[in-house]
Amino acid sequence: MVESLLMKKLSIVEALREGIRQEMIRDERVFCIGEDIAIPGGWGGAFTVTLGMEEEFPERMLNTPISEAGIFGYACGAALMGMRPIADVQYSDFLFCAMDQVANNIAKLRYMSGGKLTMPVVLRAPVGVTGRGAQHSQCIETFFLPVPGLKIACPATAYDALGILRTAVRCDDPVLICEHKLLYGSKGARKESGAVDASSDIPDEDYTVPLGKAVIRREGKDVTIVATLLMMHRSMQAAEVLAQEGIDAEVIDPRSLVPFDWETVKASVGKTGRVITVEESPKRNGIGAEIAATLAEEAAELLVAPIKRIAAPNTPAPFSPPMEKFYIPQVDNIVQAVRDVMAY
Repeated sequence: MVESLLMKKLSIVEALREGIRQEMIRDERVFCIGEDIAIPGGWGGAFTVTLGMEEEFPERMLNTPISEAGIFGYACGAALMGMRPIADVQYSDFLFCAMDQVANNIAKLRYMSGGKLTMPVVLRAPVGVTGRGAQHSQCIETFFLPVPGLKIACPATAYDALGILRTAVRCDDPVLICEHKLLYGSKGARKESGAVDASSDIPDEDYTVPLGKAVIRREGKDVTIVATLLMMHRSMQAAEVLAQEGIDAEVIDPRSLVPFDWETVKASVGKTGRVITVEESPKRNGIGAEIAATLAEEAAELLVAPIKRIAAPNTPAPFSPPMEKFYIPQVDNIVQAVRDVMAY
């Protein structure tokens, strides 16, 4: 059979939906829980990921009241009893309402039991600035970086979203999957203004994407750009602009923040000597800060220029569209940062 006949093009939303469906068929312990995820005639959650799934799994798609603490408390208890819950939060910002359950119970109980208990909870969280103001636009990854016991994934393509979901469902530790709203590829009522095409050809096989293994999206020899989610796509655009100036940028997509693939990043830095980190969250104590600090401690001899961090300002996300564009790192910001480090 021709290879193309074994592939199908899916958006991230479609890939996640298909992955959840396949995992529920594969393992009867898997179920979904969240607000409005299985309303007949509804949207299938806030961004259509579970659209129509209540028809196929009427007893394993659990709608909840508006209580994030309840959702993740229920998921925690179910996991302790041998189930494998996929817990959906409408916006990642609402995880703060469940911080005790996530940070003190879900993340810690396996350690506190000496490994006798497992905590196979998948936490799905839409992130990113998308015209919804300060309380619905945060990239919450950095809030959970210092929480031991919690794995954090950031898929930027449909291929990775499906593979990471499978890995997370089958993992005995809790996995927080951060899904960018502008990468979903939702349609109709949930189509996002300014969306980026993150669709992929998906092979007809049971593949997984390991956590802690980055992918080099573009190879280069002059500068290393490390970026996740939407910022990875903008970094790829920036790399094309830079190529027209004779600057060869290597773009690394970590795919997961915990665990983090330091080996791939250090190997790239050893080749280029220059590093740019790009993130959508505020700069203070962000992902870039962690990368810069670790490289300064463990690989300073590889650097020929100071590390440059591109991030949002240390303010809440604005609601005004012009201010929002100023707030989020743009392609031009990345291009200029690279020009700056190339001056060394």
